[in-house]
Amino acid sequence: MTKKIKNFIYKIINNDLINRKYQKIITRFPPEPNGYLHIGHVKSIYINFKIAKYFKGKCNLRFDDTNPSTEKKKYINSIKKDIKWLGFKWHKKEKYTSNYFHIYYMYAKKLIKNKLAYVDELSTSEIKKYRGTLTKPGIDSPYRNRDVNSNLLLFKKMKKGYFKEGQMCLRAKINMQSKNITLRDPVLYRIKYSKHPKTKKKWCIYPMYDFAHCIADSIEHVTHSICTLEFQNNKYLYNWILKNLNIQHRPKQYEFSKLNITYNISSKRKINQLIKKNIVTGWNDPRLMTLSGMRNKGYTSKSIINFCKSLGISKQESIIDLNVLEKYLKKDLNIIAPRIMGIINPFKIICTNIKNNYLWNIKVSNHPINKKMGNRLIIFSREIYIEKKDFKKFFFSKKKKLIKNKIRLKYAGLIKPQKIIKNKNNKILYLECKFYKKNIYKNINIIHWLSTKNLLKTKIKFYYKLFNYPNPNIKKKYLSLINKKSLKIKYGYIEKSILKNKHKIFQFERIGYFKINKITHKKHIYLNQIISLTYKQ
Repeated sequence: MTKKIKNFIYKIINNDLINRKYQKIITRFPPEPNGYLHIGHVKSIYINFKIAKYFKGKCNLRFDDTNPSTEKKKYINSIKKDIKWLGFKWHKKEKYTSNYFHIYYMYAKKLIKNKLAYVDELSTSEIKKYRGTLTKPGIDSPYRNRDVNSNLLLFKKMKKGYFKEGQMCLRAKINMQSKNITLRDPVLYRIKYSKHPKTKKKWCIYPMYDFAHCIADSIEHVTHSICTLEFQNNKYLYNWILKNLNIQHRPKQYEFSKLNITYNISSKRKINQLIKKNIVTGWNDPRLMTLSGMRNKGYTSKSIINFCKSLGISKQESIIDLNVLEKYLKKDLNIIAPRIMGIINPFKIICTNIKNNYLWNIKVSNHPINKKMGNRLIIFSREIYIEKKDFKKFFFSKKKKLIKNKIRLKYAGLIKPQKIIKNKNNKILYLECKFYKKNIYKNINIIHWLSTKNLLKTKIKFYYKLFNYPNPNIKKKYLSLINKKSLKIKYGYIEKSILKNKHKIFQFERIGYFKINKITHKKHIYLNQIISLTYKQ
């Protein structure tokens, strides 16, 4: 091989090919369909698919559907949609762990016959108690030395539905005194009477992930089983199962650090809790780092992939600052988003030296660099809106006096304040200005604006950090860290030209990037803010 070595996993694979250990590289991405994919999954997807492409191999998509209690068809469809959206294509048709249920059952019986597995009648809590701790060795189950025939008979009865859930399970007979708790007679099979998305009610016993995963890898001739560090201790069980079943093709497991982003959680269990407590609206809530949520907010697949590409592969656990991800998002949006002017907090300006019926059509570019995005017409008129923040910053002093500075209106001329108009309660209504069409001044502050003759009302959702703490994953009481102001709704104005533009994502000049959520038949516009620019509301 003459490939450039990128990191330790690439180096291992490269050496395996040089030494002719494998003819073809096969990787896999094996999600459990019990929820939606999140940003943490993307790193695994990226690594497995990119390795396969880099070494001209193939990557399988295999659904780990071994727990019918939590798995649903909608999650399968969502996962496939997300992977395609990211731009990856798995080898041939997707695979399912359930395709091999009959093989796992055969192998389980083989372990029983070889006195390497037994049917246990301890409850879940008792198994946990007998297993011991990191400092205290485990204790043998009283059913551990049951004879082979009795174990085979009980296992067969488990399969036929003779027992209740939790009444029996099949455990590997390894070593209850092992320093690795994973090897203290792990459960291989348990009873579940839930309807399975694919096999329906054909089975009522289901293999555990650790038992099924390594066998499925072998069946599919996976060469390198690449996973996150949380499975590091499970590798010994992975190898024990393959060795003691005398399986010839034995993939090697390699681990890399998990991806965590500040101010976010990735646990499916915790996300489910957020949904149940109505803290978020669902798995696709834009405040979540699920791919459906990120897509809903306005993230592009390219920005996410470029972010993952920048991280590299290592075994060092870390948490990445959200700003790093957002840097890649802004970079991509800057290229693909046409410009438009929008006003979030409107403040009215009346140009007194212009007639009521005056309209000036100004031709402007939709993008400062990409001329293929074309042009649009904006209208300047006697009455315009500017941002309230710009009024306070450029025209209104802290001593509440008018500042008569000239300000440039982007694409138009200059305005110079004349008089603040108030009502009888001393509330400011609008600002009277003079307009100068010929712009002969330089180094003058520029602001955006909208004509009252060229605007649409819009409802905009602003999404902020869901948590107030950088790493909520490590906190037990993570719900107390919720940012109660993570969603704000405002009503503003945007150019009418948005209706004629085929794009769904726009940059509001000086404000940020926004995504169209919905346009009703009455021309009501609903938007999400994707991310702000340096200009803050």
